[in-house]
Amino acid sequence: MSKGTRKLSRGARRRNDKLAGLRRLVRRDLAIVGIDLSEDRQAVVVADHDSVTLARKMFRGSAWIIDDILDWAVPIARNGGFTGVVVVCEPTGQRWKPIYERARARGVPMVCAPTLLVARGREGEDLTPNRADFSDATIIARLAAELRCYTPYAPEGPWARLRHLGERRNQLIVRATAARSGLMDLLGCVWPTVLDAAVDPAESLSWRAAMAVSCHPDEVAAMTWNAFAAAVRDKLETWGGPRRRCLRILRAIHDAARRPGGISWERDAAAERAASLVGEWCYALAELARVETTMVEVLEDLHLRHLVQTIPGLSAVSAAQILAETGDPNRFDGPRTWVKHAGVCPRANESGKYKGQTKSSGRGRPGLRTAAWRAVWVALHHNPVWASRYQHLTTRPDNPLKDGQARCAVAASLLRQMHVVVTQRVAWDPAIAAGAKKPAAA
Repeated sequence: MSKGTRKLSRGARRRNDKLAGLRRLVRRDLAIVGIDLSEDRQAVVVADHDSVTLARKMFRGSAWIIDDILDWAVPIARNGGFTGVVVVCEPTGQRWKPIYERARARGVPMVCAPTLLVARGREGEDLTPNRADFSDATIIARLAAELRCYTPYAPEGPWARLRHLGERRNQLIVRATAARSGLMDLLGCVWPTVLDAAVDPAESLSWRAAMAVSCHPDEVAAMTWNAFAAAVRDKLETWGGPRRRCLRILRAIHDAARRPGGISWERDAAAERAASLVGEWCYALAELARVETTMVEVLEDLHLRHLVQTIPGLSAVSAAQILAETGDPNRFDGPRTWVKHAGVCPRANESGKYKGQTKSSGRGRPGLRTAAWRAVWVALHHNPVWASRYQHLTTRPDNPLKDGQARCAVAASLLRQMHVVVTQRVAWDPAIAAGAKKPAAA
């Protein structure tokens, strides 16, 4: 090494390895087939590595028309002096998967262009954000030529099942949250006194069961106390709770029905809509419980449940959601790549003498970032190591972090440590996690 030459950093070496792996797929002897995917037509451009268009064509049909696309593109590539083609597209919904399946079956390499880079590329093409099918296909091909692409990951077996269960869980959480918020909003307008029947009414099973009986105060007031209490008891099972009722809350609801308050001119219509939201909320929570149980079973099939539960404060469901977003962790280079994949890695903001504020990147996979963030809220109350780190980060005299910043840092620690636990099949060690002991050499 010559004088003054510095060794490459770990990040530089990994970037070089990544580029070398992409170059093995996007070889210079292969023409690039850029596809702009849509529901019923596919804009296809065949280009060289200088983004020169050799041919273009619009194919009518779904993404399964890829065989016709390749039959058309390969002869054009060979006439242009190339030995074959490499396919590139955006990861649009589920449409990229037929492309991947048929390309793999035919031995044709495939890569994906990040959607964000395609959007930025439109402005770089003609300085406008305007969209056009063939223009987008050309941009996608150019990104592949510049190796600004990635190898798609197709989970299989239990990992594929876990991925779809995780997506379903996210949908149900949004659905349940929307129904709950809508219900509380409506009742606050037409029956506000019922919200005072419990300290946190939405968390009370007795209160929920009472709303399942009726969201209309006139209907509840028309019932005798014994009839109302019996009806609530029958509804408790639908919410997954025991048949024990909180009579104090029920009496408060029954009394509130006689003095509902709020506006009366749309009470009938709002109560009807509120009843629908109660049913939606109940269904979403029941389905959510079923999905979470299945996710834990898949985690058990992967022989990972006992490992992730060695981490205090991390539930099996939270760990399963994180793994649903990442897929098989062995495909990642190391623990830090999980943090980058989640978008919680710090990124410097500096140039020359300017030193700006360092923030998390906010890129990567939003679902993984959300899963880690949710897990931290619970784990901080049960994990002494992470609670101590959070306390240190928020109270240190030099550059103390705000609450959200500290939680983001703890989320990064969670991801790094969980990656080690899962990939190396070792129990979580609080001494190593706290930095008091070095891990044993592999």
